[in-house]
Amino acid sequence: MLFNSPAFLLIFLPITLLGFFAIGARRRLLAALWLGLASLVFYAVWNPKLVTLLLASITVNYGFGMAIGRAEQAKRSRLLIAAVALNLATLAVFKYADFFIATANGLTGASIPLAHIILPLGISFFTFTQIAFLVDVSRGIAAEYNFVHYLLFVTYFPHLIAGPVLHHKQMMPQFESEATYRFNGASFTRGSSIFLIGLAKKIVLADALAAFAAPLFDAVEGGTSVTFFEAWGAALSYTFQLYFDFSGYSDMAIGLSLLIGVRLPANFDSPYKSRNIIEFWRRWHMTLSQFLRDYLYVSLGGNRLGPVRRHVNLMVTMILGGLWHGANWTFVAWGALHGLFLVVNHGWRGLWSGGAGQGGWISKSGTVCSIVLTFVAVVAGWVVFRAQSIQGAAQIFAGMSGANGFVLPAQVAAMIPGAHRVVQVVGSMPLLGGGSVMGVFEQSSLILLAGILCFACPATLHMGRKMQLAAILLSIGFVIQGTFFGRAPSPFLYFQF
Repeated sequence: MLFNSPAFLLIFLPITLLGFFAIGARRRLLAALWLGLASLVFYAVWNPKLVTLLLASITVNYGFGMAIGRAEQAKRSRLLIAAVALNLATLAVFKYADFFIATANGLTGASIPLAHIILPLGISFFTFTQIAFLVDVSRGIAAEYNFVHYLLFVTYFPHLIAGPVLHHKQMMPQFESEATYRFNGASFTRGSSIFLIGLAKKIVLADALAAFAAPLFDAVEGGTSVTFFEAWGAALSYTFQLYFDFSGYSDMAIGLSLLIGVRLPANFDSPYKSRNIIEFWRRWHMTLSQFLRDYLYVSLGGNRLGPVRRHVNLMVTMILGGLWHGANWTFVAWGALHGLFLVVNHGWRGLWSGGAGQGGWISKSGTVCSIVLTFVAVVAGWVVFRAQSIQGAAQIFAGMSGANGFVLPAQVAAMIPGAHRVVQVVGSMPLLGGGSVMGVFEQSSLILLAGILCFACPATLHMGRKMQLAAILLSIGFVIQGTFFGRAPSPFLYFQF
């Protein structure tokens, strides 16, 4: 079920909220069970059969959590290793089986048939959420002896499909609080506002930009060459599509949870304003970044074993983080690319000291250059992330570098005096968005609007009351039009991960 579908907005959400607050006024545990069962229904709408897998995962991990929490220290590590291994094995079977088989076939020349196992929605998120819980139990910072609360913790529908990645210690005090089960008008109003802004991000920007990014990324897989403006148009369209799709989802998840009175952690903090890649990963998909840092990078030794080992740990963490996103070599390459960016960033910091904090125009111009350079590096990474193959990404990069020429559509060139002296005009080129000059202007306008919102506006959770009210008023009309009278609701990009 999609957050942006009429069925969710008009049927599921009202029934779930009314039932939760009506039951919560009398029996809190029963209200928690109602919310957990409603979350299972939310998941079952996609594929009822895979609810069994979700419940099996929850039951087994709850049992491991109980056993680890009650075991002596000497046995905890063995139980934790067994539990994490079982979770990762399940993830490997459902998410990576075909990837492993295809890779083995390519390396050995074998022809092992692919398994074609259906990828359960949200399996990466609910698996990582439970691994974090098990590690926290083994460290003595979490414990759960109530199965209903644990069921709700894992299945809680605002985060179940695409995050944010939750920690037990963040959620349990809220699920146990009496205040959560009472209707709170202020929380409900703020939640509605944040949800509307997120919904507008998805409908107005992300889905519109997808129409310009997808055709070109699909075309290069067939060997089509793309020119400079086409390649950059597609790369920027996807860069902003992904941002507004996933940050829109995260806003909607936070807003939905606030309707109930439960606070979810922030997942985005204007990441495209980052001055370097280190800062970018502190602002982009923040809950996943924190998970990778706390449960993988630190476990590998972090920066405690010297600079060389730190760089190796960074590369390993980012490559595995890339693979977490999907079973394709493009995700591995994307993770390795960001690992390399981080290594270079840390190395540069080690060589350069004293430049930061200088006043005057040099400091300001340096900041602008840093933001631009970081953004270009991120865009390059998203090209690899979006491409279906390494060859497809290479085709996009060739176009972005100008290797295939700088070609403007004839309709646009005619409007620019002297354009023929700068670019080669070849006929009336087919354009993404309809092949007309309006398609070019629509794409350019969307990219410009997305850029202004990313670089000039604060993140949703940092908006003041006046700015948030203005954003809500602008969003309502677009949301109504897009949800009930526009194109059919499209899935969020992170559903595939």
